[in-house]
Amino acid sequence: MDMMNGIAAMSMTMSAAAIQQQASISVEKKVMDSQELAAQELLQMLPPQTSIIDTYA
Repeated sequence: MDMMNGIAAMSMTMSAAAIQQQASISVEKKVMDSQELAAQELLQMLPPQTSIIDTYA
């Protein structure tokens, strides 16, 4: 029975780790979305560009 308890405990541990990882990924996705929105708002606040910048120089 001790081996069965060990297998069950390992299964529960792996399941908890998978759930924690999924939650972490979801939070990171939300953060990335909010940062993208903030960047878009900052870009909209910039004045329109009237001249061309030579990036080949």
